[in-house]
This record gives sequence, C-alpha cells and structure tokens, in this order.
Amino acid sequence: MDSINFIKGYGKVQDLEFQHQSPNPNTNTQKKPPVTAASILAILFLSLTLGAMFGVLVHKSVSDPPDLPSSSSSNSAEHDTDSVIKAVCNVTRYPDSCFSSITSLSSQNLTDPEAIFKLSLRVSIAELSNFKNTMISNSNQGAAFSDCQSQIEDAVSRLNDSVVAMEVGPGGGKVLTETKIGDLQTWISAAMTDQGTCLDGLEETGSTALDEVKTKMKKSQEYTSNCLAILANIHTLLRSFNMPLH
Repeated sequence: MDSINFIKGYGKVQDLEFQHQSPNPNTNTQKKPPVTAASILAILFLSLTLGAMFGVLVHKSVSDPPDLPSSSSSNSAEHDTDSVIKAVCNVTRYPDSCFSSITSLSSQNLTDPEAIFKLSLRVSIAELSNFKNTMISNSNQGAAFSDCQSQIEDAVSRLNDSVVAMEVGPGGGKVLTETKIGDLQTWISAAMTDQGTCLDGLEETGSTALDEVKTKMKKSQEYTSNCLAILANIHTLLRSFNMPLH
C-alpha cells in the first residue's frame, strides 16, 4: 500500500516538473525593440559632435602660448627674498625686528644667508652709531655715563671689525670660514657684553639717565642679539638652502 502511494506521489512530482518545464501559452514573451535608423543617426551625430569638440580643444592647447606672469607676480624674486630673510630671522630671539630692519635697509634681492647675516651686522652698527651720537650730546651726565659711552664706542668698533673680516679681496677667498666664524662670535659677544655693562654701570650708580638709555638701547641690543643668533646657526641655515660656506 505504501509502495502504491509512493508511486502515485512520484507521478505527481513528475506532473509538477512537466508543468514547470512546459511553456505557458498565456505568457507574453518580451521582444527587444529593433534598432531604428533614427537611433543610428543620433549616435553618429553625437560621435561627430564630440569628435569636433575634442579637436578644437587639442588645437587650442597646442596653438595657444602659456600664460605669462601678470604684473602682480613680476616681483617673485622679492617674494623669494622675503622668504629667505624670514627663514634666517626665525632663528633669532627677535624675528620681527630682524626681518623689518633688514628688509628696510636692503634694496637688493637677498637669497644668501651669509649676505643676510652681513646686512644684520650693518643694521646693528647703524643703530649703535645713532645711539652713540645721542650719548655724545648728553655727555655731562657723570662718570658712569662717560664709561657707558666708551663701551658703546667699543661695541661699534667690534661690529665694524666683524664686517671687515667678511670682506673678500681681489684675490678671492671665502666670506666665512671656520676661523672667521670663531672670531666673529667673539667680537659680537663682546659687543653684547659692552651694552649690558653700560646699563649695569648706570644702574649701580643710580644714574637718572638709566631709563632713557635703556629705552634707546633696546633696538641695538635686539639687533646685536640677532647677529649672534644668525651666526650661531649659519651652518644649519646654509644647509637648508644647499649652500656651503663660501
């Protein structure tokens, strides 16, 4: 009895498979729309249009010259100079005064840290010389003031010696050498000490000119400090611009 039911069941499975595989006459088969002549013409027209546009762009890119720098970018060398001066001044304790003083004094394009260092020396000398002249006009302030004046004169002399040491004669040579760097560090440090000793002497004697001298000496002390900092970092600065001592 079970075998009969199994056979009947198997017959039902076959009937279901037959019905599944047989096409349904009521099912509508979808046909792909034929490619019309209008479609072909539209595709050809689009291809020709894109080809013409591409040809125009290629011709324009080949025939047109490159854009020339505008008048606003004609001073690119000056911008390069500013960036180099800023990089040099950033090693100092007073980068703002360093940058403003050097750029105000320079009328040439500077991209050499050694040249910028030399210009920083000239800035310091100019400021100290102005201060020295102010002291001469007030030389009746007592012994401490006279000593201070002598120390400022000594500081100016040491900075002048530093500039002279960097001069290169007709026979050539390097603006900076290891020996020169050692001498310059000694002279600039002494110029810094001279200015500090001047203020110390005025303070110890209770000079009434102390505050005025301290105010007027502020810039010269900053500038001399900038010189010493640039010199102390000259090797690093030169390496950053791929330059040797020269």
